[in-house]
Amino acid sequence: MKPSNQPSQPSSEKNLSLEFAKALLEVEDALMTLKARFEQVERDRNLQAELKQRVAELKNSKLPEMRLELKEIQAKLEVLEINLESQLFSWNSVKEPFWQIVRFGGLGVIIGWILKSYAG
Repeated sequence: MKPSNQPSQPSSEKNLSLEFAKALLEVEDALMTLKARFEQVERDRNLQAELKQRVAELKNSKLPEMRLELKEIQAKLEVLEINLESQLFSWNSVKEPFWQIVRFGGLGVIIGWILKSYAG
């Protein structure tokens, strides 16, 4: 009889199980981060709508206190708009495509140089 490979199978199955567990944890973390980001965006959008409504109310006012409050609200709105825009693009969402472009773009340049040296 041939010796069996059973001792290596449990080890490889254990490695696959550990890899799957690690990947599952990463997915759960990403989902929790996405959920938190979604909730923050929703809060910011609601606050933005409230502040815009308040701005519309204050625009007709001539009182200096109201003008000061209007400036403060407009500053808060600018911060909220920046936060909402930054939620769309983060380094983590752009990191993978960026490195793919660098990798294959650089490879394309190298291949171009090689082909030019042979052709020229």
